[in-house]
Amino acid sequence: MTDTDLCFLDAREALRLFRARELSPVDILEAQIARAGVVEGRVNALAFTFFDEALEAARRAEARYAGKDGGPRRLEGLTLAVKEDTAVLGKPRTFGSLIFADNLADHTNPTVAGLVDEGAIIHALTTCPEFVWPWTCTSRLHGVTRNPWNTAITCGASSGGAAAAVAAGTTTLATGSDSAGSIRMPAAMCGITGYKPPYGRNPGSPEVAMDPFFHIGPMTRASGDAALVQNAIANGPHGARDPAHVPGAPLLPECPAGVEGLKVAWSEDLASHAVSQAVRKNTRQIIETVLAGASTQEIATPWAGDLLDAFPAWGGMIYADEFSDAVERHPDLVCDYTVTFARHNERYTPRMFHDCMKTIGDAWLKFMPDLAGHDVFICPTVGTTAIPADLKDWEQPVAVDGVDHDVHSVIMTPAFNAFSRLPVLSIPSGFDANGVPTGVQVVGNPFDEETVFRVAHAIESAMPLYGETATRPPLDE
Repeated sequence: MTDTDLCFLDAREALRLFRARELSPVDILEAQIARAGVVEGRVNALAFTFFDEALEAARRAEARYAGKDGGPRRLEGLTLAVKEDTAVLGKPRTFGSLIFADNLADHTNPTVAGLVDEGAIIHALTTCPEFVWPWTCTSRLHGVTRNPWNTAITCGASSGGAAAAVAAGTTTLATGSDSAGSIRMPAAMCGITGYKPPYGRNPGSPEVAMDPFFHIGPMTRASGDAALVQNAIANGPHGARDPAHVPGAPLLPECPAGVEGLKVAWSEDLASHAVSQAVRKNTRQIIETVLAGASTQEIATPWAGDLLDAFPAWGGMIYADEFSDAVERHPDLVCDYTVTFARHNERYTPRMFHDCMKTIGDAWLKFMPDLAGHDVFICPTVGTTAIPADLKDWEQPVAVDGVDHDVHSVIMTPAFNAFSRLPVLSIPSGFDANGVPTGVQVVGNPFDEETVFRVAHAIESAMPLYGETATRPPLDE
């Protein structure tokens, strides 16, 4: 096994080899450190690194596998990259902004704390755009983060650094956060698995715990690895810190049953989004071939357009003060898109926020019977792969098959933040001609996480990535 193979080893296989004493956590960490030295100049996914500290932890993990210090825990020795807006005690927490360039976290996010309790080793924090708002991963603090499959294209955002690091092989596991698609959108762009759990399942930091649109979840190269991480998060001891936490999560199988007999509803464009022919083709191929053993039905989604129009009022009201304060107090430090968003958010009123909440309720009443009559709903995650890494998406259009569109019309994730109790997992669905992956979202009924992973496993099995050089990003070429 080469050092590059070690970088892309599945978490479950790494744990098996650790337990058999055929591989050490130190081996994988050293390989990923070396790989970061090679690829980070092109990808720029790691905002901060703690390699020396992590190597000490890896050696302690190695000792646990030798029977010392109580033996190995559930995630013992696996590398973990954390999105840098997520608190890790004593580590930088800048929110991608020069304003907070010297800020250190005063606590550890309870989800991250649970993973560390289980033996995961934090060796890096990953990049995000300033105040985690745009759909491209760029900031004055971190620069531009690029897609490992095609560095001219964005890795997505806001958990773009996490997705790029997983895809580039510089970490085994990562966490991201998702209020409108910030886990799933970059997961789709980078060809990895990204999971938005049901609201309340994964504990969040107190300052965001009561926002039902906000979720923290795993980002991995395989759905089985995401299940492994999700099991550790949802059943960890830190849920009491989040007043919205829903305990008692069932354990997700890492190798679930097939899709035979399942009922699958689907749409290729939600009737309201701009979707390229390549994304449509790959979505249909998943439905017609991979899910051939299931009963599939294309359904109408008249509610999606209403949500697309109403959704900005949520973010505008929730984050208006944060952006306005940053612009007013630190005009010389903020990014230009922060100024744009601050001005944009000024238009929203409490009445518009109330109307947004009503629109969500009305949309759910339209979607709920279709979803309840099926086991899952599937649609694309992002409508195009043609989003340049340095595109100013807050002021420039996105081209979909040569036609310009507003970026929000190609992001197909926010509706499922509004329907917050639904588990949603983005999984690769194929590739576009530019070498960039496409993805589909597998949406489950409220809190039915197991079925979502069951369908994702079937899709992934038909198109495995990362196991061989030919199915990895071409960064070594």
